[in-house]
Amino acid sequence: MIDVNREGEVWVFAEQEDGKLGDVPLELLGKARELAGTLSVAVGAVLLGDGVADLGGELIAHGADKVYLVQDPLLGHYQATSYCHVLCELIGQYRPQVCLYGATPLGRDLAPTVASRMKCGLTADCTDLQIGDHEIPSSGEVHRNLMFQIRPAFGGNIIATIVNFDRWPQMATVREGVMPLTDADPSRTGEVVECGVELGGLTLPLKVLDSHRRPKRVNLKAARIIVAGGAGVGSRENFKLVWDLAGCLGAAVGGSRAAVDLGFVEHDHQVGQTGTTVRPALYIACGISGAVQHRAGMEESAKILAINTDPAAPIFSVAHYGIVGDLNDVIPKLIKAVRHGASVAEAAG
Repeated sequence: MIDVNREGEVWVFAEQEDGKLGDVPLELLGKARELAGTLSVAVGAVLLGDGVADLGGELIAHGADKVYLVQDPLLGHYQATSYCHVLCELIGQYRPQVCLYGATPLGRDLAPTVASRMKCGLTADCTDLQIGDHEIPSSGEVHRNLMFQIRPAFGGNIIATIVNFDRWPQMATVREGVMPLTDADPSRTGEVVECGVELGGLTLPLKVLDSHRRPKRVNLKAARIIVAGGAGVGSRENFKLVWDLAGCLGAAVGGSRAAVDLGFVEHDHQVGQTGTTVRPALYIACGISGAVQHRAGMEESAKILAINTDPAAPIFSVAHYGIVGDLNDVIPKLIKAVRHGASVAEAAG
């Protein structure tokens, strides 16, 4: 455990692969700037790899004040032991008060390893982060400027706020897409701090002989319009209605977890807590009841149109427009109206 340091920086682990940053660390830098602004501290990005120094400028442009750079051939490919050792050394030396990771496969492996080594705790799969004060009920003691780590709990039936008031740094993984990706500011200036960390015999010199990756079939995060179907669509064959509506709107196709579990659509199309978080200009939910797990992934869409036979369906609580009716009747009418030049809003009512 590190002694409580309430003046430390807010850090983001800058996950990269093959010398390229993903969206997640850049999304986290935007949230880190917000947290650091409230705390009046700097934002740091930790960049590990081999030959990745050029990424420092990109991290600074997206919000980092300092980039802590560690380069070594043994860091060229992710290994939990070596990455954990380097991070723990840096945390011990520079003493940040917050460390954020993306809830990616790599982040979900690395973050708990670091947290266990530092004995500081970790909240996984957060959907929001805030700064606030927390009073200990038993003593009345108030801890100020803690990070509130907000995430769905108990199968998504409640939203829990978790605080860590006595073990630092405060650490969390954050789901991809829940934080908006802000535009880069090329005029920002920052500092790249080159750090030397001795790896010694902590890691094996692995060599990647071959790599096979299946590209995602759909980029839901980039879609301006998404038409999504749920269990209420009824069957994989009937899901063709969702594809048809998406086709005439130039939209991407999404699905609820129930639709994916039933085999109506592939997992790449899943929207929600265990899928992709999206913020399109228009989200059309067809036969989706609106469980909290699904709403967590789409409720920040600019406009939401819901189609459901149940007027009490939770999806209507976040929808801007609602149609109570059978999607088998409603969707063909929407398609016909759109093809004749009407807007979706006009077609809806």
